[in-house]
Amino acid sequence: MATLGELGETALLERIAARVRAAGADRTPGGRLAVGIGDDAAAWRVDGMQVITADAMVEGEHFRASTSSWADVGWKAWVSNVSDVAAMGAEPVAGLVALGLPASFPLCALDALYDGILEARAAYGTALAGGDLVSAQAAFVSVTMTGVCAGDPLTRSAGRAADALAVTGPLGSSRAGLLLLERGAQPDSEARRTLMQAHRRPSARVDAGLALRRLGVRCAMDVSDGLAADVRKLARASGLAARVETGRIPVAGALAHEFGDEAARLAVEGGEDYELLFAAPRAIAEEAVAALPGSAIIGALEEGTPGAAAFLDARGDPVGWDAAGWERFR
Repeated sequence: MATLGELGETALLERIAARVRAAGADRTPGGRLAVGIGDDAAAWRVDGMQVITADAMVEGEHFRASTSSWADVGWKAWVSNVSDVAAMGAEPVAGLVALGLPASFPLCALDALYDGILEARAAYGTALAGGDLVSAQAAFVSVTMTGVCAGDPLTRSAGRAADALAVTGPLGSSRAGLLLLERGAQPDSEARRTLMQAHRRPSARVDAGLALRRLGVRCAMDVSDGLAADVRKLARASGLAARVETGRIPVAGALAHEFGDEAARLAVEGGEDYELLFAAPRAIAEEAVAALPGSAIIGALEEGTPGAAAFLDARGDPVGWDAAGWERFR
C-alpha cells in the first residue's frame, strides 16, 4: 500500500491540485474566486459583508476509523465549517484545507478523504481555494471557510430577554448514530441506517440561516457541541439565562423508534446535528418556525445569571439528569 512518504511533498501537492481542478472544485458560481489553488494565497470577490471561520478535526479526538471512513471525515470537516457560515445567516463561498498527516498515511486514505471533501464542496456550491500540508504524528484536517452576507450577520449576542428560543430541526440523531456505531450495531433497519448516516454525513442548514436573517432574526448559532452546551453559550453571549422545555425539542422518528425514553436526553446532550439554534421576539420566531418545516420553539431567554440554563420536563420540573454537552479539554 503506497504511502505519503513514498510519494513526497511536491508530487503529493500536485496530485491534490490535479484532483481539485479535475472536479471543478476551484470554481464558484458567479466567478467569486479569482485566484485559487497553486498560489501563495487565494483571492475572491466579495459583495457585502464577509464572514470567515475555521474548525479542525483530530484523529482520536473528533473521529475514529472504527466509526467513520476517511470520506466521511472529509465530508464532515467541510460541512462543519459550512454550518458555521450558515449560522451567521451567510452564504458559503470558498474554503482552505490544512492537513497534518504522518508519512505512513496511505495514499488511498488521502484519496478517500478528498473524495468526501469534494463531495461536500459540490453539495454546497463552494470552492476549494487551497490550503496547506504538514507532517504530523496524528492525522488532522482543518478547514477555513469564508462566506458573504448581504446585511448584518446573525450573532450569539443579539438575544433579548423574553425572546423565544427555537431550533430549525430535530436534534440527537448524530449522537444516536455514534452510539450505534460504537456498539457495533448493524445497519439492519431503516431507523439505524438513518441515524448512522446522520452522524457520518450531517447537513449544514444554509437555507435556514438565510431564511432566518430575511425574517428578521438577529441571534443564532449552530448546534455542534450539543444543545445543552450551545444554549448556555448563546445565553452567556447575550448576557441572559435560558429556559428549555425538553418535551418541545424535535427529534427524528428514527431516534424515537430506536432509543425510546433516551431520545430526549440525546436531543439535549448530543452534538454534531448542525441545526440552528436561534432567539427572536415570539412573533418573529413563530413566523420562522412556520416557514421552516421541522423547526420548533423550545423555550425562552430570560433575566438571570448569564449562561445559566434550566432544562425542564413536561411537568415543568428540572430533568432528572445532568444536562451537559461537549466541552473540549474536559
